[in-house]
Amino acid sequence: MNPTESHDDSARLLDDVLSALNKQTPLKIRGGDSKSFLGRAAHPQATEIDTRSHCGVVAYDPTELVITIRAGTSVSALNKVLEEQGQVLACEPPVFEGKATVGGMVASGLAGPRRPWAGSVRDFVLGCRIITGHGKHLAFGGQVMKNVAGYDVSRLMAGSHGCLGLLTELSLKVLPRPRAAQNLALPVDATTALSLLTQWRRAALPVTGACHADGVLHLRLEGGEGSVKAAAQTIGGDTLDAGFWGLLREQRLPFFEDALPLWRLSLPTNTPLQTLPGKALLDWGGAQRWLKSDAPAEDIRALAQNLGGHATCFTPSSDVEPFHPLTAPMLRYQQQLKQALDPQGIFNPGRMYASL
Repeated sequence: MNPTESHDDSARLLDDVLSALNKQTPLKIRGGDSKSFLGRAAHPQATEIDTRSHCGVVAYDPTELVITIRAGTSVSALNKVLEEQGQVLACEPPVFEGKATVGGMVASGLAGPRRPWAGSVRDFVLGCRIITGHGKHLAFGGQVMKNVAGYDVSRLMAGSHGCLGLLTELSLKVLPRPRAAQNLALPVDATTALSLLTQWRRAALPVTGACHADGVLHLRLEGGEGSVKAAAQTIGGDTLDAGFWGLLREQRLPFFEDALPLWRLSLPTNTPLQTLPGKALLDWGGAQRWLKSDAPAEDIRALAQNLGGHATCFTPSSDVEPFHPLTAPMLRYQQQLKQALDPQGIFNPGRMYASL
């Protein structure tokens, strides 16, 4: 999408949802379809509803650090608009060859290397407009109506994978682009890397990216010129090409080319190094561990759970569920939420879990 292109297609989207409700036909929500690999297969009888025609900036005042944008807008177009004002979406979501949309960004909740230091996608969602399973086009959060459902709906949409409603518009918090940045590479083993990161965290060094791969700790420092320069002198190491972070964010490093299934283990900060059943890459300062492995899914998930985290399969198959199984209380909560917002179950049924 051209950053200046703008088209309100909400009437057509609402009509499509109302038609699906009348016919009791499930819907497969899609934007750029850049994350179709993530989640369970679409319902076989689902009708596709494409959001990309509903695009463009609705409102943007750079002095307020808030932008309101339609869900079908590409993330690349959003980044371009912000770049022109010296601002960024600090959670650094992937663009996936320019195909990723703002709606898909929020629905998937995928964030980039800066996430532990800047926050998740959810943290930057101030408000939204959605078409609900009641056939209503409603606004939630931010400057708009109180959440009548009793939920913080705008935040709930982040990571919901389109199972709760059709996002049409997002109000997002943005931040100024860091004044200075420096990228470093240190040849150390993974155990040493985690120890150093703990020391630098306690010293409040301006680290905004930390990835250990192939025996090298890749670091990004961002902030004021003085603090970045001082931190770089403290850390040392070699200069790293800044393009590394884009390759990591877009899953285009050589590590991701391995044909084995790809797993993401989300773990608590400061989790010690563990022996994993395959080849691993440490991101988010060790809190996110990518794993290439053909080990049984139950073994990988048990390992993640024992460490206080969870495991997601990014290459699910017919015999491997993509998302970590929910506990009975959490499943009941999700079912109640689905019933409240999508009582007929038309939005992406089964995309996350078969019972949703």
